[in-house]
Amino acid sequence: MHKINSIVMHAPKMLIFETAANLELWPKILPHYRYIHHLERSPNRNVVVMAATRSGIPISWTSEQIIEREKCEVRFHHLKAFTKGMYVIWTFEETPNGILVKITHNLKFRVKILAPLVDKIIGDFFIHNIANKTLRCMKAYVETRANEVTA
Repeated sequence: MHKINSIVMHAPKMLIFETAANLELWPKILPHYRYIHHLERSPNRNVVVMAATRSGIPISWTSEQIIEREKCEVRFHHLKAFTKGMYVIWTFEETPNGILVKITHNLKFRVKILAPLVDKIIGDFFIHNIANKTLRCMKAYVETRANEVTA
């Protein structure tokens, strides 16, 4: 499975990056996130249990987060649940139209024969939907903050 969600944000690149990296902020600014509990915490690496909803359906997973400040990337590796083994990378690219924020999800399904079905359920129904909501809500948050700073 390979899914990419993207959106252009009009805010400083580092504000967007730091917002994406700050998991404690997510449940406060992303209404579809129920909670994020830290199992391990450090400045550049965290292990967390993340929980969100998709159309009222609760989901949760355990993930390792790596914050790559030098590369300006936020990476996740899913450690448990149906998405165990999935790699997620957030990238932030300056463009003439603003900052292009991409979330890329990659997962090799453990049971290959079920891959087409699982891709539709996990990839399209859950991941694509939640990632789009995450990007839209984060865009609204950082653009409001950027306007407050410049106003």
